[in-house]
Amino acid sequence: MKYEMLMLLRSDMEEDAREAEIKKYADIVASMGGSVESVDKWGVKKTAYPIRYRTDAFFFLMTFTANGDCVKELDRVAGISSDVLRRVITKKEA
Repeated sequence: MKYEMLMLLRSDMEEDAREAEIKKYADIVASMGGSVESVDKWGVKKTAYPIRYRTDAFFFLMTFTANGDCVKELDRVAGISSDVLRRVITKKEA
């Protein structure tokens, strides 16, 4: 199945730390037999409302193909990361 994962990371992260965080999710997909089609970095944008007392975040969108177990693992890892403010994973229509 094809999925999209939109993530909001802390905007005050160092560039290297941000790249490592994004690579971590791409590596999870690859290690579980999936493939990453694209990673679109939207940059720092204002949020519609404060999230954990922050009014801006670094947005990125990853499009990938994987199975359901991979999606669960991505959601679990993102849920325990202190750098991730929000995440949403949706199934992409073919």
